[in-house]
Amino acid sequence: MDGIVGGIGYFNAVLVFCILVYVHEMGHYLVARLCGVRIEVFSIGFGRELFGWTDGHGTRWKFSIVPLGGYVRMFGEHSMEDVQGDTGRAVTEEEQKVSFDHKSLAQRAAIVFAGPAANFIFAIFVMALLFGNAGLREPQDIADYGIGAIVESSPADEAGLQEGDKILSVDGREIGDWDGFVESIRGSDGRELIVKISRDGQTATKYLTPRFNEEIQAFAIGVHRPFQVVTFGPIDSLVMATERTWDYSILTLTSIGEIFTGSRSLDDMGGPVKIVDMSNQVAQRGALDLIVFVAVLSINLGLLNLLPVPMLDGGHLLFYAIEAVRRKPLGEKAQEYLLRGGLAVLLLVMVIVMQNDIVQLLKEHGVI
Repeated sequence: MDGIVGGIGYFNAVLVFCILVYVHEMGHYLVARLCGVRIEVFSIGFGRELFGWTDGHGTRWKFSIVPLGGYVRMFGEHSMEDVQGDTGRAVTEEEQKVSFDHKSLAQRAAIVFAGPAANFIFAIFVMALLFGNAGLREPQDIADYGIGAIVESSPADEAGLQEGDKILSVDGREIGDWDGFVESIRGSDGRELIVKISRDGQTATKYLTPRFNEEIQAFAIGVHRPFQVVTFGPIDSLVMATERTWDYSILTLTSIGEIFTGSRSLDDMGGPVKIVDMSNQVAQRGALDLIVFVAVLSINLGLLNLLPVPMLDGGHLLFYAIEAVRRKPLGEKAQEYLLRGGLAVLLLVMVIVMQNDIVQLLKEHGVI
């Protein structure tokens, strides 16, 4: 499985986008159908249709040429008046029963919220399956288990260190735990270190020189911490998956808040190009890592869609909250101006993330 995932390279990004879009739009679709709304189109991607089919309910299911999103088009959605389309024909009583805009406020809000909710539920479900089957890698004490896996062709590998070796000291400093070991390596400034180890009850001395790792921005020798895989029962897996989803959500919201307050640079924002690159990198590490990556992206997609920005699901929910307070919808002009403002914000964000993506791409290819 890992070989297949790693072998298809950047096509993994297409799969990631399609899965996330399908989950999100399926949330809207299922709740809309539950509320009796007629679905006209379910599209994965935007633009010209590549292929599709029409089901017995009259819904057109299709894949479109640009796989960077998708949509569910519901009958009577945002028509604002009791007329159908550009024809000006009055909506019949039967059509009103299957029209989105003729549903109750609670039903419309539920349909809109269902998209982001599906992303969270999907992430919880995926992580719960992983915790219950593949298990969770729990870090262990190197004093008892020794060091973990060795990176091939790393300083540790070249010096002859092996998985399970117990680190006794580094440059005469006794090592009691993993944090102390990492600190001694990163504080070396790249000079040669004398490492005393214990292997099979025998002591030995190894000489190695740490190298600067660009990814972690620190000196390293290519040694992983020891882990033990622990699996959990269904209830514990579900609880842990829910907790992880909550933690990832808080982390994402904190990062967004830091960007707005200026404590984090806009350069940290990435768009489709960055996701494509990350999908490929994660896929090279194996199928399980790619599955976790999809779950985390699903959480981010759900959160971003809940932001109270017109054009996003959160913006529509904001409109419905105002409607609940006023006991009537916002006027057409007010909604139009807010939607235009929301579109301007989204376009600005898209320009920023695409600029960051392009700059990063040029840096990786040595152009700048």
